[in-house]
Amino acid sequence: MKAFGLLGGTFDPIHHGHLRLAEEMAEALGLDEVRLLPTGTPPHRSAPAASAIHRLAMVQRAITGNPRFRLDTHEIHKTVPCYMVDTLGELRAELGHDVPIVLFLGADAFAGLARWHDWQRLFSLCHIAVAERPGYDLDSRLPPELDAEHSQRRTARAQDLRTAPCGQIYRLAITQLDISATGIRARIAGHRSVRYLVPDAVLDYLQHHRLYQ
Repeated sequence: MKAFGLLGGTFDPIHHGHLRLAEEMAEALGLDEVRLLPTGTPPHRSAPAASAIHRLAMVQRAITGNPRFRLDTHEIHKTVPCYMVDTLGELRAELGHDVPIVLFLGADAFAGLARWHDWQRLFSLCHIAVAERPGYDLDSRLPPELDAEHSQRRTARAQDLRTAPCGQIYRLAITQLDISATGIRARIAGHRSVRYLVPDAVLDYLQHHRLYQ
């Protein structure tokens, strides 16, 4: 049975930090496919600086050549707030209820999971794989309700995420690349180079369309 990974974000713009996280998670968990999901209207932050069309195009260019990566357009054209629990419900309807789906989250995002819409229902729809970085004390940052779920659901075995469709939490230390979309936009606005922070195809697109200037 195939197992799927899912990495969502504004991707404003997509950069090597996103891609490396997805690659290392997919490799460690033995996933067959990873879907990169650009959001249309994020519920917890301001609107993206680049349009949906531009962000979609940049993600497509960034993942070209990686046969395991696929662009997912479930959210990108929505004008109402996009909640992950709703998107996962749509994916479940398409992929079936027995297929393992693993949602990738950075440690900061996971620590704030209890603020997400209908967050506890996520565990009936997917596994969660948390990308950790050195020196980040995740355990001390979890609110009580999330800490209880974490204690109950955490597994140290990657294979557990392939033998059940949902419900587990797995933590993985990944290569840390100190790259942020915010920093990239600031560098471009300041007329500084972002070469080697984003894939060359994305850099060409940014320059051609004069994004973030």
